[in-house]
Amino acid sequence: MKTRSTYWQILPYLRPQKQTIGKALACTVVFTIFWPIIAWLVGETAKFIGKGDLQGFGQIAALSAVIFLIRGTAQYGQDTLMAKAALTIALEIRKKVYAHLQKLNIGYFETAKTGDLSYRLTEDIDRIGEVVNKFFHQFIPCVLQLIAVMGYMIYLNWQLTLGALIIAPLMAILIGWFGEKLLSYSRESQNRISDLSALLTEVFSGIRLIKAFVAEDYEIARFAEEAEQNRRAKYLSERIKALQFVVVGFLEAMSVILLFFLGGWQIAQGNLTGTQFISYIAGVALLIDPIAITTANYGDFKQGEASSDRIFELLAIVPAIVEKPGAIELPHVTGKVEYRNINFAYNSETQILQSMSLLVLPGEMIALVGASGAGKTTLVNLLPRFYDPQAGQILIDGIDIQDVTLNTLRRQIGIVPQETILFSGTIAQNIAFGQSYYELKDVEKAAQIANAHQFISEFPDGYQTWVGERGVNLSGGQKQRIAIARAVLLAPRILILDEATSALDSESEALVQEALERLMRDRTVFIIAHRLATVRKADRILVLEKGRIMESGTHEELLEKGSRYARYYAQQFSQ
Repeated sequence: MKTRSTYWQILPYLRPQKQTIGKALACTVVFTIFWPIIAWLVGETAKFIGKGDLQGFGQIAALSAVIFLIRGTAQYGQDTLMAKAALTIALEIRKKVYAHLQKLNIGYFETAKTGDLSYRLTEDIDRIGEVVNKFFHQFIPCVLQLIAVMGYMIYLNWQLTLGALIIAPLMAILIGWFGEKLLSYSRESQNRISDLSALLTEVFSGIRLIKAFVAEDYEIARFAEEAEQNRRAKYLSERIKALQFVVVGFLEAMSVILLFFLGGWQIAQGNLTGTQFISYIAGVALLIDPIAITTANYGDFKQGEASSDRIFELLAIVPAIVEKPGAIELPHVTGKVEYRNINFAYNSETQILQSMSLLVLPGEMIALVGASGAGKTTLVNLLPRFYDPQAGQILIDGIDIQDVTLNTLRRQIGIVPQETILFSGTIAQNIAFGQSYYELKDVEKAAQIANAHQFISEFPDGYQTWVGERGVNLSGGQKQRIAIARAVLLAPRILILDEATSALDSESEALVQEALERLMRDRTVFIIAHRLATVRKADRILVLEKGRIMESGTHEELLEKGSRYARYYAQQFSQ
C-alpha cells in the first residue's frame, strides 16, 4: 500500500527551474502584499463617500490606480514565469519517460497496451504540469493571500477573527476527506481512459480485418461498453467534486452569517468602528476566492496524484536488458557467431531453447527450419540482445555480446523482418532510419542494390515521397525492398532474415529475392526459412524441434538422410 505521495519524485525536475520559480515567487510576494491594502482602500473609500469628500475620494482613486498597476505587473510576471517553468518540467518528464521506454526490452512492449502508454506520455504528463503550475501559480498565492488578509483582519479585531475561524477545522477535515475520495475515483477514471485509448489504437490498426469479418457492430458494442465504464468512473469523480463545493459553500455561508452577528456585537461594544467593519468585510470578501481556489486545487492535486502514480510507476520498471558497467565497443567483426550451451525461457514454465550450442563461420548462410514454437525466432532474437538467455554465452568473433555496448552490437546486425515496418516520413528517411545524418547518394546506392531505385524514381517527389503511417502508400513488395535498402545502408556483417518473400506475388518475390541475394553476399546470414529457394541455397540447414538442433546439413545431405528434414520438406516445401 502506498504510504508516500509520488509528488516527491517531481522535486528533481523542479531544481533546474529554481531561478524561474524563484522569480515567480518574488512576483507572488509583491502581488500578495497588496491584498490587505485593497481591504483598507475599501474602508477608506466608504468613509470618504459617506462624508461626501470628493477630494479625499479622488486621492484614494489615484492611489488605487497606482496600486492596481503595480499589482497587475507582478501578477503578469507570476503567471508567465510559472507557466514557463511548468511547461519545461512537463517537457523534461515527457523526454525522461520516452527515453526510459526506449530502454525497456521487447518483452515489455509485447504485453503493454499501446494506447495506455500514449495516454501516459500525453494526458498524464500534461496533468502533472498543470499541478505544478497550479501549485505555484494558484495554491501558494492563495495561501499567502489568506495569511496576509487574515493578519490584517486580526489587526482590526482579533475577537471577531477568532469567532469567524470556529468552522475552519471542520472545513479542513471535510476537504481532506473529499481529496482522498477524489484520488481513488481519479485513479479508476484514468485507468478507464487508458483502456479506451488502447482499444481505439487496436481497432484503428486492425480496421481492415474488422471490415473483412463484418465485425463493425461487435466493435461498436465493445467501444460502447468501455466508454460507459469510463463515463461511470468520471461521473463518480465529478459527483464528489460537486458535493464538496456544496458542503464547503454551505459552511462558508454560515461563517459569513456568524461574522455579521459577531460584527454587530463588537460595534455595540465599541471595539470596532463602522469604517473598520466595512474594511473587515472587504477582507472577508477577499478570502472567498482563495478559499474556493485552494479547495478546488486540493481536489485537482489529488486527481493529478493519480497521474503522477502512473508516470513514476512506469519509470520504476527496470529494463531487463542493460549494459554492463564499463561495456566495451564491439570492433568491426568478421561475422563468426557462437552459441554456447544456451538455455532460454520466456517464463519459468516453458523452456524454449535447451542446451543450444552452435558455431557459425564468417560468411556462412544458415537456414533455420522447424514447426512453429521450435525456437527459430528466439534463437536469432538472442543475437542482438532483444532478450538474454538464462544460461550460456553468445559470442561474436570470440567476444561475449554481454560485454559490449548495445549500440555497437546492434549496428553490426541487420534485420529484414517478414512484416516490414515503415514510419511516417520520406522514403529517404525510412531507408536511412536511425541515422541523424546521411548522404542521399548513399541512400540511392542502397536502393539500387535493393531493386528499389526504379519504383522510387517514378514517384513525382522521388526519394522525398511521403510514405504515410506504416507505409500505407506502398505495396508489400515496395515496402520489403525499402527494408532491404535499409539493411544495405547499415552495411552489417551479420544479417537476420525472417523470410521476406512469403506474402508477395511472384513478380515482387523475384525482385525481392534478387535484392536479398545481393544483400547476403559476403555476410554471415541467419534465415528463418519458409521458401524452398532460400533453403536450398543455404550452406547449412538446421532443423529445430523443442528448442534443440535435431539435424544439420545441406539440403541434399538432409534429403538423403530421409529423417526430420525430409518429412518437413515433403510437408512444407514440395507443394
